[in-house]
This record gives sequence, structure tokens and C-alpha cells, in this order.
Amino acid sequence: MATFVYKGRTRTGEAREGTVDAKTRDEAVAALRRQGVIVSSVTEKGREIALPRLRGGVKQKELSVFTRQFSVMIDAGLPLVQCLEILAGQQPNKVFQGVLNAVRADVEAGSTLADAMRKHPRVFDDLYSNMVAAGETGGILDTILQRLSIYIEKIVKLKAAVRGALIYPVAVLVIAGVVVWVILTFVIPVFADLFTGLGAELPMPTRLTIGLSHFLRRWWWLMIGGMIGAGFGIKQYYKTDKGRHVIDRMMLKIPVIGMLLRKIAVSRFCRTLSTLTSSGVPILDGLDICARTSGNAIVEDAIYEVRRSVEEGKTVSEPLRETQVFPDMVVQMIAVGEQTGAMDTMLSKIADFYEDEVDEATQNLLSLLEPIMIVFLGTIIGGIVISMYMPMFSLIGKIG
Repeated sequence: MATFVYKGRTRTGEAREGTVDAKTRDEAVAALRRQGVIVSSVTEKGREIALPRLRGGVKQKELSVFTRQFSVMIDAGLPLVQCLEILAGQQPNKVFQGVLNAVRADVEAGSTLADAMRKHPRVFDDLYSNMVAAGETGGILDTILQRLSIYIEKIVKLKAAVRGALIYPVAVLVIAGVVVWVILTFVIPVFADLFTGLGAELPMPTRLTIGLSHFLRRWWWLMIGGMIGAGFGIKQYYKTDKGRHVIDRMMLKIPVIGMLLRKIAVSRFCRTLSTLTSSGVPILDGLDICARTSGNAIVEDAIYEVRRSVEEGKTVSEPLRETQVFPDMVVQMIAVGEQTGAMDTMLSKIADFYEDEVDEATQNLLSLLEPIMIVFLGTIIGGIVISMYMPMFSLIGKIG
């Protein structure tokens, strides 16, 4: 019997963490589910740091390709075990190959495909396994897998659009940081020695620049250590429930970026709930999954609030409006979808609209960042250059 440390939430959205005794990790997860705890992480006590993270070994793009191939094979009438054997054999990712072989072995032993996949939550998350379960129950596994592959592809595209927009400004800032560091470390000391030799009277901007250069050359390790320490501290603080709420709330309030993050959250929520409800997953389970995959603690709390209200018999749109997280247009369209009985279709249309909005917003953000970076970098580098030339103007005046 081992002790496992877990983190998760109750059905009402309340954060929960603690320990549970069980023989295996799977038994620990099963015991927590019986207690009404939606598990986000379970690790054996004393081995929290040693356990590897499997998700890092399986990319979403690989999962999307596997899902689409799996769908085609099932549609062609191939037996389930044979599909898994073929796909595992041609899988170049050894980690993913091992997972597929384990799933195949469980299916051969009599387990359902969904239950076999639930044993590998870092590859097949709750959304994936629940949709597979719905497909097995309804006899439409090939259709469900096709929907899953489309969903994963859209999520990958959304992430790639945001990541691509950030590459340019990050690269510019890194290069600019290196240039400023070279100037302060190697160029400024030469000017400082020159001014000292000439006995020039240094104005305040020049003294500040030379002082910064001396500090950087002498205490560079302290600055690097401070940045690493600050990054580590913020990361650890974000792991706490309070820290996650504080940081995520701040992110949503940042001008331009906050609006972009809100649009991403709306798009992900609508796409996920549309995919789940159209596949036959119950609305309460769908909202559970949407909350855990929202990517933002404030949005997650809002969705859990919606779930509690739906559980009491209300519609989705009523509590969604009260959270004040989702735009009025989204709430109104969902309300229309509920009244017409086509909420999954309406959610899909909202997701399509907001994915286009995210693309446009990322381009606008990039257009806005370019002049800001030019002004910022020009001010820093121009300030350094001017501060070094100011004593020269004084010396030239004295010589004249």
C-alpha cells in the first residue's frame, strides 16, 4: 500500500488537495473519483520530483495524426486491436508507441478502449477518453475520432498562431538585450578610461551610464541569478491556487493582451463544449472538461459557476451572463442555440468566429508592438550614445 499526493477539484469547483492510500496510481484515481474529486494530478509521495511528465514526450500534432489515421482504419472495418497494433508499429515516437502498446494490451484483456486510454491521462486527457467512451456506447467511434482529430488540429492551429506572433518581438528583445550588454560591458569602459585620462567633468547621464557599466561588469552573476530566482519564484507562486488566480486575473486586465487571452478562452470553451455535446457527452461532464482545459483560473471558476447553475436546472446562458467573463454576443448566441435545440452548432460557429478574431488580434498586437519596441530600444541605445557624447562636447568647447 502506497500513499499518493493528489490535487483536483470537487464537482462544485472547490479546490481540493491531500493524500490517499492505494496499491496503484489507477486505484488512487478511481477512489478519488468515487469521492467526487476531479483529479488534475496524482503522484506517489516521496517521488513527486522523480516522476517524468509524459505529455512532454507526445505532441498534440502527433496525437492529431494518430486520431485521424485511427478514424480511417475503424471506418474501413479493421478490428480495434489490429488498428492499435498497426499504428503503434509505425509510430516513430517511442514514448507514444509504448502507450499505444499498453492500450492495445488492455483492450485485448477485455477493457474498453476508453478505460484503457484513461490509464494514460497525460496523453489521452478527459476530453479524449470521454468522447471515445461516447463513441463506443453509440457505435460511432469512427465519427467521434474524426471530430477529435479536427478539434485537436484547430487547437494546434490556434496555439501556433499565438506562438508565431510572439516569436518576432521576443527575438528582437533578446537581440537588443545582447547588443546593450555588449555596449555596456565592452564599449563604455573604453570611454570611461578616456574621460578619466582627459580629466573631463562628467554630466549626470554619463555618470549613470558608467556606473551601470561598472555594476554590470562586477555583479553580472547577481543580475542573472536574480532573474532566474524571480522566474522560479513566480513559477512556484503560480502553482498555488491563490497565485494562479492573482496572476491569471492580472493577465486578463493587461491592455490588448488581456483581450486576446479572453478571446482565446472563449474560442477554446466553445470549441470544446461543441465537440463534446455533439458527440453525446452529458452537458455537466462537458462543462467539467471545459473548466479544466480553459487555461485560466478566472475562466475556470466562471465555468464551474455555470455548471453549478445548470445542475440546479438553469440554462447555460443565464449563469454565463452573470459571470461577466464571456462577451454578451457569445451569451446571446448560446441562448439562441438553446432555444432552437442546436447549441452544438451555435457553439461551433462562435468558435470559428473567435478563432478568426484571435488571428486578427495577434496580427494587431504584432503591429502595435513593432513601433513600441522601436521607440523603447531607440530610447535606450540613443540615451547611452548621447550620454557618452555629452562630455566630448564639453571638452571640444574647452579646447576651442
